[in-house]
Order: sequence, then C-alpha cells, then structure tokens
Amino acid sequence: MRVKVDFRAEDAIPNGGIRKHDIQAFIYSLLMGTEYDRLHDDRGFKFFTFSNFFPGIDVKPGDRKSFVISSPNEGFIETLYEKLLPVERFYIGGKPLEIERVKKFKLRPTGRFITGSPVVVRSITGRGFFTFHHENSLDHFIRSITENAVEKYTAFTGEPFQLDGPLFSRMVPYVRKKGWIDVYVRVNIRGRYFDVPGSNWKLLQAKITPDNRDFYAFIMDAGIGILNSLGFGFLNPLRGKGRTGN
Repeated sequence: MRVKVDFRAEDAIPNGGIRKHDIQAFIYSLLMGTEYDRLHDDRGFKFFTFSNFFPGIDVKPGDRKSFVISSPNEGFIETLYEKLLPVERFYIGGKPLEIERVKKFKLRPTGRFITGSPVVVRSITGRGFFTFHHENSLDHFIRSITENAVEKYTAFTGEPFQLDGPLFSRMVPYVRKKGWIDVYVRVNIRGRYFDVPGSNWKLLQAKITPDNRDFYAFIMDAGIGILNSLGFGFLNPLRGKGRTGN
C-alpha cells in the first residue's frame, strides 16, 4: 500500500538540500503518539521505504513535487495518511513545503519494475556496501537482493517461503557517463555521514504466478536490498512502456 504526497516548495532547494535521513525523520515524526511510535528503535526490518522527490532533481520556488511512501503494512500507511490529511504546511530538513494533496492507493505487481531510488546491498566481504565499480559481481548483487527479499517476506508473514530461482530474470541498469552504474547518496546514520553506493534499474523483470504474486506485491512495497527505511530500494511497477506509481 502507498501514500503519495504532492507538495509545493516555498523556497529553492539545492540538490542535496533535503537528504534521505531528513525524509526518514519526517516520517518518524508523523508516527509519534501512534502504535508505531517506537518503530525507529526496533531492531530488524522496518517494512517501509520511500521514493526520491519527483519529477526532476532541482527544486525552485513554487515548484510542485511529489514523493511516495510504501509499505506492505496497511495499518502503517493508514496511520501516515490520517496524520498527513490535516497538515497544510510542513518542514523537511528545515525547508518549508506546502501540501497540495495526499492520496493513498494500492498497486498490483505486473512482473516488470523500475526503481524509484537506488538499490543497496552489502559488500562481498560483508563490510561496507557493494559497488559494481570495485567488486563487479552481478551474481553477488542478484543473490543478495534475492536472499534479502525472501528473508524480509518470511519475517513479515511468519511463514517459510522459497523462491524458485533469482528475484528477477532480467535486469537492465541505468548506465551513467563513462559506463558507471554506481550512484552515491550522502546520508546520516547514527550521527555519522556516509556516502552510500547503490544502483538504479530501468527494468527488473520477473514471472508473476499465483504462487508468488503475494511475495512480489510485498517486495514492491517493502523495497529491495537493504536500508529501505532510509529510502533505498523503492520499486514501481511498469505497465506498457511507462512507469506507474508516481
């Protein structure tokens, strides 16, 4: 399930002026006084993620932008929706933003996905984060996101689940200048700043069957890879030649 927030920026916001940990802090502030009040202190999976601001990167005064928060926990999304509805003006990272619309909705997995934020996995060594530039192992990346997705789904449902094969059968990355796949996002984790490497994908394809439909619906809203509650690994389903969910 998802909640989309459409807002208007009152001031210019330079690239990097609002970071992922600022949006995460805003989400946690909305949860204060609710049944999810202590979620940020819980160990393990948080079962939510969020997209980058869209469309575009730069934010000028008066620009209209959006972002989406997704979670397989419908109660979590309902709580955010109810908390956001009466809000007219809010701050993220100290920047004033005016809410124009809040919408909650569900999406069905189509078997074709696109990332709405970078996907992060652990390094092959287990220390730090994986990069294609330094470790160059698609096998490790696929194995990591597959094992992580199954582990998350099992933890959420409380029931064992096995996936027949890798998470995606076809993967097409966004390739940057000089052939680089990796992107770096600066975040604050426990009071320290890190440049977290991840990768964006313009097509992630899987075969949806009656046996795995609930699983793919889950990962579509929980996110793939790690650091989901910091806004990494956000997925949108693709229909036809365009994207949906934005």
